Amino acid sequence: MPEITAAMVKALRDRTGLPMMECKQALIETGGDPEAAIEWLRKSGRKTMAARQDRETSAGRIVVYVDPATRVGAMLELFCETAPVANNEQFINLASELVRQLACGPGADSPEALLSQPIPSDPSRKLQDLFEEVNIRIREVFRIGRMLRWEGVAAGYAHHDGTVGVLLAAEGGDPALAKDICMHIAAMRPQVVSRNDLDPQKIEKEREILTEQARAEGRPENVLAKVVEGRLRTFFAECCLLDQPFVKGSSDKDTVGDVAKKAGMKIHRFVRWVLGKE
Repeated sequence: MPEITAAMVKALRDRTGLPMMECKQALIETGGDPEAAIEWLRKSGRKTMAARQDRETSAGRIVVYVDPATRVGAMLELFCETAPVANNEQFINLASELVRQLACGPGADSPEALLSQPIPSDPSRKLQDLFEEVNIRIREVFRIGRMLRWEGVAAGYAHHDGTVGVLLAAEGGDPALAKDICMHIAAMRPQVVSRNDLDPQKIEKEREILTEQARAEGRPENVLAKVVEGRLRTFFAECCLLDQPFVKGSSDKDTVGDVAKKAGMKIHRFVRWVLGKE
């Protein structure tokens, strides 16, 4: 067996990011062959991580990618065990590669299907290879959660800590406004695009509740309808994106609908995710 030198161990550590003793053991087990040692470490790491799969993965990130050329966008959740790992540069890079491939590749209907595809920044390798490398190096259980791929996407937004993500499908307007509307959606949490998207029964139920409240306040019957319609506007502003005062508007009277119409933008749909909450 060839001598396992400190330089050989250091070179393997630089390539894998794993502890020196594990790198030395891998070289001993493989007769000093660095490529075989990497595969040995990968197999060893798989066994270790397989034994940990029952651990809770409640931390992680939502990542978003939009391709302006094709107007295809994607959003993906990648979970880990702890908050510090969710902010780890390697973990963030892995999540970014996954969502970029989801958007720009052929799509995927499962994590396994996505992981079998190439790494966007290194097409000679599979995402599964990168997933395992980062997983074994960090030594926490990773799990891919929800995945979404849309066409006709105008913009996307992910909060800086990765806990909230938004995709917006729209026509017209400009990219800057679309991004601002995504940020508005993240902050203001609308449920639907417009009043037309609400269940009519839900609106009628709200009207009944508001009518009874106004009566209980002693409002005269001849003004009840006007009072209720005024309060319904508040209800719509809570639920409907187009009725909400735009957070970047020049005044409180500027709704998202007003701003979008003025810019020639037609909003079709949006999705807002909170990490770990369906």
